[in-house]
Amino acid sequence: MAIKLIALDLDGTTLTDDKHISEATRQALEEASEKGVNVVIATGRTFSAVPEEVFTVKGIRYVMTSNGAMITDTWNNEVIYENHLAPSAVENVVALLSQYDFMVETFVGGIAYIDRRFYDGIRDCKIGYRHMEYVLTTRRPVDDLLGFILENKEHIENINVNFEYQDDRQMMREKLLQIPDTTLTTAFDTNLEVGGATTSKASALLHLEKVLGVSPEEMMAVGDSPNDMAMMKLAGLPVAMGNAKDEVKAIAAYVTDTNKNDGVAKAVRKFVL
Repeated sequence: MAIKLIALDLDGTTLTDDKHISEATRQALEEASEKGVNVVIATGRTFSAVPEEVFTVKGIRYVMTSNGAMITDTWNNEVIYENHLAPSAVENVVALLSQYDFMVETFVGGIAYIDRRFYDGIRDCKIGYRHMEYVLTTRRPVDDLLGFILENKEHIENINVNFEYQDDRQMMREKLLQIPDTTLTTAFDTNLEVGGATTSKASALLHLEKVLGVSPEEMMAVGDSPNDMAMMKLAGLPVAMGNAKDEVKAIAAYVTDTNKNDGVAKAVRKFVL
């Protein structure tokens, strides 16, 4: 069937390693939009952390953020879908995290928050396992982040836990998987991302497909990380980046080039244009 919707992850997919959209990718996406194809961003980032450059690509209207916890209609500046963690699940996650001293972030109302002492540690070059520029430009520091999460437990899009050591990450993964009414995914080798019981890029796309009158068979989904796998399994045409994790490539119908070499543009030209 003809592709009517392209769902695109950002980091490691649509964005180059220096977090920009190449001219080749921009041109391919704009040509697809002119052809009537819906180009949809589907990212693990919260809304305020989406690069401004993304919004300059002509034709992009819908942006799915926080791994599908929210869909924003950017043309009308309106949130059209929300799928947050249940307050009880938030309480259970916080109770677990309070026993440790890992770097935790949370997404609320389209904004990413981090505990001030970790923010300051990254700023002062005392913490080296997070990208300084990214954190300082996309995170808002608060005192007592876990307390902040509980104060906003009705509106939590995502809780992101970052790790310096893989042993800690694996240990916490096993514990977080035991918390009911949550989903656990990851975008990077150094983090774990906790969402609501039914939160995923796939669930959000199912909602958007109804809005747009598009079937899963008419959708191409492109990604590189485990948090992209749900939407790729939903799509009629799942495409993995050349730089994708092996588990992501294993479920793809097609593996395109890397994000360094315009993999998105090449896939769009092969299957859509």
